[in-house]
Amino acid sequence: MRDFAGKRYWIVGASDGLGAALAHKLSARGAVLVLSARSEDKLAALAADLPGPSEVRVMDVTDDGSVAEAAGIVGPVDGLVYLAGVYWPMRAQDWVAEQATAMADANFTGLVRVLGQVVPDMVARDDGHIVVTGSLSGFRGLPGTIGYVASKAGVMALAESLHADLHRSGVQVQLANPGFIRTRLTEKNDFSMPFLMDPEEAAEIILRHMGTRRFARSFPTLFGWIFRLSRLLPESVYVRIFARP
Repeated sequence: MRDFAGKRYWIVGASDGLGAALAHKLSARGAVLVLSARSEDKLAALAADLPGPSEVRVMDVTDDGSVAEAAGIVGPVDGLVYLAGVYWPMRAQDWVAEQATAMADANFTGLVRVLGQVVPDMVARDDGHIVVTGSLSGFRGLPGTIGYVASKAGVMALAESLHADLHRSGVQVQLANPGFIRTRLTEKNDFSMPFLMDPEEAAEIILRHMGTRRFARSFPTLFGWIFRLSRLLPESVYVRIFARP
């Protein structure tokens, strides 16, 4: 089990939902936190509510300069947890270019920007912990998810590449693929969300995963197997099952 006491973790996307819930759990385990998101007010309120030490660093992951400036101030960290993301339900027939681009930029390219500031130092020190958040939806394309699923699939592939490069080093890479979590993002959905979890429940699962040496964790477990096994279905069968009429 990993000892988080005294370790400095940078949580990107910490202002609410899963990020805030995980911040509480890491803080309770003794981690020293750097909290980043775009909302300074929310971050300040979170920092004031945490049981342990933290600092607030406002950052926009879609802006190169903002990420570079924040990383320069934050400096070396023991761990990075990337939870930043945006989401709008979107069918190809209802494409909104601005929203589709925003999902790709915040969910995937934002991760690339932050990793670009963190990975070189961890590699040089041969020490560090990187945790990124994919999604069960990222295993295969789904209807009504233009932008979001593609961005999460990219996150998952990037994490796999990082793990392949670094698994024999002192830098551990982990991937968490949650299902539906009750947040301001999933409030936009107008369809049934099986196995819907509260942020605190999902954060506890991620924290337990962070304490292991495993690379990936997809949850809830049963729901995760459905998505993972969907990769094995022929395209014609998959479309008949998952595509909307």
